[in-house]
Amino acid sequence: MSYKVINVPEGSKVPAPPPKTWSNFKVHKNGHFYVAGMVADGSSTYEQARKIFTDIQDLIEAAGGAMNDIMAMQIFVIDLDENHDIWRARQEFFSGDFPCSTLIQVSRVGSPKAVPPTRIEINCCGYLGGSETN
Repeated sequence: MSYKVINVPEGSKVPAPPPKTWSNFKVHKNGHFYVAGMVADGSSTYEQARKIFTDIQDLIEAAGGAMNDIMAMQIFVIDLDENHDIWRARQEFFSGDFPCSTLIQVSRVGSPKAVPPTRIEINCCGYLGGSETN
């Protein structure tokens, strides 16, 4: 497979994962991209979601794309009752159609040592330049 690992695209503000651990962002030569394991600090689900969407936007834009290039998204939360906070944050980053999306409740996300606790983790994929509103 021909892809390039873009842990932190040039010009991105997103911190890189520790060396030789994982990749948060990969782009195939055809423009298909994957973003995985995105978590953030914040005292509420809304704050964490907003920071994660900001980081995802920064990664995709640094690689030449736009948020509307995202086709599918998986959102892992520790409390499904906080979905309104996630949708509120998501609406700040997308125009037109939202990506296909799955919301999954899990017992824990991120590091168990995080203070405050990590409440949400997001994965997504799409094609750079694939949106009509790009």
